[in-house]
Amino acid sequence: MRTLLVLGGTGEGRALAAALTGLRVVSSLAGRVAAPRLPVGEVRIGGFGGVPGLLAYLRREAVDAVVDATHPFAGRITANAFAATREAGVPFLLLRRPGWTPVPGDDWHWVDSVREAAAAVAGRRAFITTGRQELAAFASGVARTVDPPDPPVPGVQVLLDRGPYTVDGELELLRAHGIEVVVTKDSGGAMTAAKLAAARHLGLPVVLVRRPPVPDAPSVGTVGEAVAWLTGGSGAG
Repeated sequence: MRTLLVLGGTGEGRALAAALTGLRVVSSLAGRVAAPRLPVGEVRIGGFGGVPGLLAYLRREAVDAVVDATHPFAGRITANAFAATREAGVPFLLLRRPGWTPVPGDDWHWVDSVREAAAAVAGRRAFITTGRQELAAFASGVARTVDPPDPPVPGVQVLLDRGPYTVDGELELLRAHGIEVVVTKDSGGAMTAAKLAAARHLGLPVVLVRRPPVPDAPSVGTVGEAVAWLTGGSGAG
């Protein structure tokens, strides 16, 4: 293998790029964050132009394998990558950190979309961490995003911040804003899990948006497993 394309933008994508030596690693970021954390090695920012554009890129750059380490809710690029790699005959691996699981005492409520989440918390002061793309579904609440929504969302107070977060910090935020319910996507990982611990401590309900389905492709949950798959150390699930 000489050239690997990592569809990144996540901590796992950055860690994978840093773990691989001796081959050309190109990390592709969607460009939705104004100042993203960049991985080591080559970086390209922006879309490919759907399946045809990605297929052309794979062939032009002689890509030997693709690892999709995008956010668990980046469903469109995952579907496009799966389709393009199948047509090109290029090996494709999903790198997805496990989702969150409740512990006894958690008051979690699952929904299938951000719009359903907004309906479920209507009338309560919500802490919203579903990202800025679908923030317009909410009529009120306190939202935390990396970049401000454009256009602004009337009735929603926006806090600009980037993780990782601490439980103490999240407790202070929830108390200061009089939060009654937490809304989030099932992103998984430790970087933003502190809000769940804080909600548990305060006895607050949490509304979680389920992950979208993924293609029937090889998949792993850790960077180490991805490295093993790429180097032939073990198979993926």
